[in-house]
Amino acid sequence: MNSFGRLLRFSIYGESHGVGVGVIVDGMPAGVRLDMDLLNGELQRRRPGQGKLTTQRRETDQPHFMSGVLDGVTTGTPITVHFKNKDARSKHYDRLAIVPRPGHADWPAHVRHHGQNDHRGGGHFSGRLTAPLVAAGCLARMLLRAKGVCIGAHIVQVGGVRGATGALDVAAITANTRAHQMRTGHLDLADAMAAEAEAARKDGDSIGACIEFVAEGMPVGVGEPWADSIESHLAHLFFAIPAVKAVSFGAGLRAASMRGSEHNDPWVPDGDGGVTPTTNHAGGILGGLSTGASVWGEIVFKPASSIFRRQNSVDLTTGEPAELLIKGRHDPLIALRAVPVVEAAVAFGLADLLLCKYATDGART
Repeated sequence: MNSFGRLLRFSIYGESHGVGVGVIVDGMPAGVRLDMDLLNGELQRRRPGQGKLTTQRRETDQPHFMSGVLDGVTTGTPITVHFKNKDARSKHYDRLAIVPRPGHADWPAHVRHHGQNDHRGGGHFSGRLTAPLVAAGCLARMLLRAKGVCIGAHIVQVGGVRGATGALDVAAITANTRAHQMRTGHLDLADAMAAEAEAARKDGDSIGACIEFVAEGMPVGVGEPWADSIESHLAHLFFAIPAVKAVSFGAGLRAASMRGSEHNDPWVPDGDGGVTPTTNHAGGILGGLSTGASVWGEIVFKPASSIFRRQNSVDLTTGEPAELLIKGRHDPLIALRAVPVVEAAVAFGLADLLLCKYATDGART
């Protein structure tokens, strides 16, 4: 399905080269004043056509509120945000209706939808639909900000160039990602990361990357055990983002080489009658619940599948092998525009769980 969430829920619609794309957000409380500077700023960070390392498709990504908002304030009814497609060039995709691209959903979508899928620009499977996700995430951030929760994300690895994780707070991430085109908190590695991406672009290829996310200010006890743990909830949404192939929280895969005495985060008094961890290998989550420490982790993005190299495929009309050379406009480093998308996903998932906690607490009082 195209929907996500428990009490705060979104449904994404549209196709890359259709009339437009958009999102319907249900469960947003009434009386929240829209922060259009936040929304437009985040949409511009995701927008294509910003330099040689992103696709040159030109979309304004101007949000149109079709419902749920009156005089800039939410009404408590479903909010519909629509984005018009203005720069689609579908002719570049004509051959893809019969010759599926390696690394894309063309073939499984063809089978799943009995050949009726919209193949233009990837249709409903396109990264174009992350614009609506960013809009939904911004609405969620407006809720979280009122509760003192702030979120940041940045590129921590491009190809073989990798910085340390768990080393930066949201303030540093926010400042540094706006100081360099690579949107990394590690400014000392930004030029080397850019060189990796540029080398792939010049070679007609693409390159993978890793994005770190951090959420500060989450109160203790948000989340649920098992299926609605913070990890389960966020990972569900992370894996819905096109090109995501791996997700980890805290020490993540590094935990496999650690002992319990290393991985455990010792508790100390917080001075307020509670406790706080002195380290954060757990990623701010224990038993599926927030610990009060920062919720943090990493998301791995595969190299973009659309590359300007000849690749082997199959002609679906003949069943014979075919050679495919993709045309059009594509991202050599897809993670570059994914930073605000990751922040949006973190915001929406945490806001949903926070509303669930308030609903449960209210039922007990």
